[in-house]
Amino acid sequence: MHAIETLLQQVNAIVWGPPMLALLFGVHLFLTFRLGFIQRHIFRAIRLSFSRTREGEGDISHFGALTTALAATIGTGNIVGVATAIAAGGPGAVFWMWLTGVFGIATKYGEAVLAIKYRITMADGSMAGGPMYALERGMKSRWLAIAFAAFTAVAAFGIGNMVQANSISSLARETFNLPGWATGTVLTILTAVVILGGIRSISRTCEKLVPFMAVFYISGCLLLLVLRFETLPETLRLIFSSAFTGHAAIGGFIGAGMREAMRFGIARGLFSNEAGMGSAPIVAAAAQTRNPVRQALVSATGVFWDTVVVCALTGIVLVNSGHWHSGLNGALLTKAAFSDFPVIGPVILTFGLLTFVFSTILGWSYYGEKAAEYLWGKKVILPYRWLWVAAVMVGSVISLPTVWSFADIANAFMAIPNLISLLVLSGVIVTETRLHIQDP
Repeated sequence: MHAIETLLQQVNAIVWGPPMLALLFGVHLFLTFRLGFIQRHIFRAIRLSFSRTREGEGDISHFGALTTALAATIGTGNIVGVATAIAAGGPGAVFWMWLTGVFGIATKYGEAVLAIKYRITMADGSMAGGPMYALERGMKSRWLAIAFAAFTAVAAFGIGNMVQANSISSLARETFNLPGWATGTVLTILTAVVILGGIRSISRTCEKLVPFMAVFYISGCLLLLVLRFETLPETLRLIFSSAFTGHAAIGGFIGAGMREAMRFGIARGLFSNEAGMGSAPIVAAAAQTRNPVRQALVSATGVFWDTVVVCALTGIVLVNSGHWHSGLNGALLTKAAFSDFPVIGPVILTFGLLTFVFSTILGWSYYGEKAAEYLWGKKVILPYRWLWVAAVMVGSVISLPTVWSFADIANAFMAIPNLISLLVLSGVIVTETRLHIQDP
């Protein structure tokens, strides 16, 4: 197992090297400027996202599509992923993660435009869309579409399943001394109850769970910052300065510290908000919408809530605690930071992580299922769901480094064909935007 972990970490360092980070951030910047800073519409998009009225073809409402996408994106990356980035890249990683979210709004918007533009209606009347259909129908590249679908079907088990189950089982073991199999059993049963009912069952659950869990966690983080407000100005200064100068305690010398802050901040930013990965447009394609731009604006708000708000708050809480240079990592670092506030802190962390994990497992099950359906047809859906349920148990009992490295590698292989489609079809995104942006 140690040899496998070492190999995965080496591969991870290669795929998330400078070329990948340049491609990802470059697409964020390219679409931001080509779309005339689409982020300026974010507050109008937020108002639109709460609409539940039926309009046009689709399986679920705007709000249902958004909450399902948020369920998949607001997960352990917002808590444990942020801690991993800070432990490896220092406080400056928080800034790069946040900046990735700001510019990532344009990429998430572009993904959704293409997903709805090129979606299809299946024989049973359900919708199917996402980067695989944009690659096949827009770019006429069947082989890239197959590659994306294959990477997604496999990657889902890392980012959307085993990483999530592993994080909550680790926390339960440290906090309540519960064995991994016990936590895994509960998660497995709850997952099976929801996902076997398909996208409508998942959407109904997420519409109820996601708003409550997000408001609870955001309020909790704000409370913790208020309780320790005297150190907040210095924390914000440290985050900003470390982003550009590095931190000697992390990199050994200034240059290395800055590179690590950028690498882990951007990598964890993508892991958290998934902008550029191509996952969220899969559920955006199921939304009832009268034009691509309308749902794309709603989808873009997911990055705002996930990274610009939730990840940023988590990062500030962790750096403000001072535990980031203690040698702790992952769930242990978050536990130490939140435990500084007896009763309140552990309750916020435990409830937040539990609900974030469960919702992400639900949302990503749909992504993986639709990718598998693209490759093998409807007959694979039920077996894939059962395999998904079993993987929840597996993720609860295996080691954290293996899971995180696997997830990072799989994310990169998903992102590459999707980013290619965004660049090649950027003209389509611009055309659709000009047609509908004034009255989405």
